[in-house]
Amino acid sequence: MEIRIDKKSEISVRQQLAEQIIFSIATDKLKPGQALPSVRALARRLKIHHNTVSEAYQDLVRRTWLVGRRGRRLVVRPLGELAAWTKGCDVDDLINATIRVARHQGYSLQSLRERVRTRLLAEPPDHVLVVEDDPGLRRLIQEEIRAALGQQAEGCSLADLVAHPGMAIGALTVAGQYAIADVDPLVPKSVPAIPLAYSPVDDHLELLRKLRRPSIVVVVSVSAAFLQTARSLLAPALGRRHVMRDFCFPLEDPKALRAADLVFADSIARLQVKHSNVFHYRLIAPGSLEYLCTAMKSYQTRLR
Repeated sequence: MEIRIDKKSEISVRQQLAEQIIFSIATDKLKPGQALPSVRALARRLKIHHNTVSEAYQDLVRRTWLVGRRGRRLVVRPLGELAAWTKGCDVDDLINATIRVARHQGYSLQSLRERVRTRLLAEPPDHVLVVEDDPGLRRLIQEEIRAALGQQAEGCSLADLVAHPGMAIGALTVAGQYAIADVDPLVPKSVPAIPLAYSPVDDHLELLRKLRRPSIVVVVSVSAAFLQTARSLLAPALGRRHVMRDFCFPLEDPKALRAADLVFADSIARLQVKHSNVFHYRLIAPGSLEYLCTAMKSYQTRLR
């Protein structure tokens, strides 16, 4: 787990730490069930007060990103199905868990196709349903899926899906891997939900570190959650040398970007942001998009 903390940033150390842990989970650098360092071990490594680490951990437990077990270290919230293996689960639950575990181990969908053929043939989906509570992130995921698959993706919140489970019928449901344990029990067992990992920001951070003079760095996104995470992730690379500004898209004042030296834009904003130095951040990790495309093509082949 790579964490970078800037103690001089206006973003609190606790927030930087919490948001970077969340991002590590969303980008699959921290795996479901993986244990985090102890409070004191992480505090020593980052050279920060152990109370700060403890507060960040407690915040993430309250927000269900981490779970605690008595006498053990905190772990990333496990995929719900894995724990069910020891609880007399049925065959469909075992197959769902097997698909997910195989994916995390690097096996392709093709290599499993023969064993799950019956499952793939049952109720093949004809569209994608994105389940995400943040409206901005949901729009971004829908747009990136539309661009990758060439078809529209519907979207809803988890509460919407709970209230109207029929929304998942006929759909290939996707959700951030941090939410998959809540989403998968709500969709047909014959078409298990697909977890999405988010892209890392390593290239963007490297770009900031190479800036030779003090610069104004702007982040533009349709998602408030996206902007909040960006502030914490970029803070260590910006330090006091650079200034960061963030704007929700669409911009109230198109001239707001004139002073920017560098602009990071999400997949929706970048289509309309006019600036000579715009860098695109794709939310969904390429591997997740590729897996989704392969799964959808496989289902659609059965339909024909």
